[in-house]
Amino acid sequence: MKRFAVTITRQFGSLGRPIAKIVAEKLGINYYDRDIVEKTAKNLKLPVSTIENEEEKARRGFLYMRYPLGKGTSDIQDSIFLEQQKIISGLTERESCIIVGRCSDYILRNMENAMHIYIYAPYADRVDNCVNDLLMSEEDAKKSIQSVDKARNSYHMHYAGYLPSDPEYKHMLISSSLYGKEGTAEFLTAAIKRRFGL
Repeated sequence: MKRFAVTITRQFGSLGRPIAKIVAEKLGINYYDRDIVEKTAKNLKLPVSTIENEEEKARRGFLYMRYPLGKGTSDIQDSIFLEQQKIISGLTERESCIIVGRCSDYILRNMENAMHIYIYAPYADRVDNCVNDLLMSEEDAKKSIQSVDKARNSYHMHYAGYLPSDPEYKHMLISSSLYGKEGTAEFLTAAIKRRFGL
């Protein structure tokens, strides 16, 4: 069986991360998300907190960026992205895996055995998910949905040149509210198996 990669981008509160974890378990492959931050920190000899802070600063900065790609970011932010790009490419050269976020769909855009998925959900359902699954207050949930989605879109637009939800660059877009967390994971697992002949 050939190696394959699945990238998952998602709206905040759509439960994309836990869905990705379940799919990885069902397929018997590794799932990468926070691990990439930790590996980046190790490779760049920086604390994990520095990577997180710079990623966050980068996202905030991109919200107001009016320059072409390549301007408006600090050297360290670009270094973090380039290092994460190397890590993601290295992972997919060694094994089949699922990668969440971090422009992985863009980084792996030329990989033949890749499948790119976007998970979204209606706003009301995302608020409910944040309250019930992430144990946030309703007020914090609404603020986070607005700020995190905006930040992710800006970050992705800066490095990839398109929004994470752009269907032109996705094989599948799915609302997690259609089948719920477990059902969406089952649906995606079946789709991935069919795509790669598993």
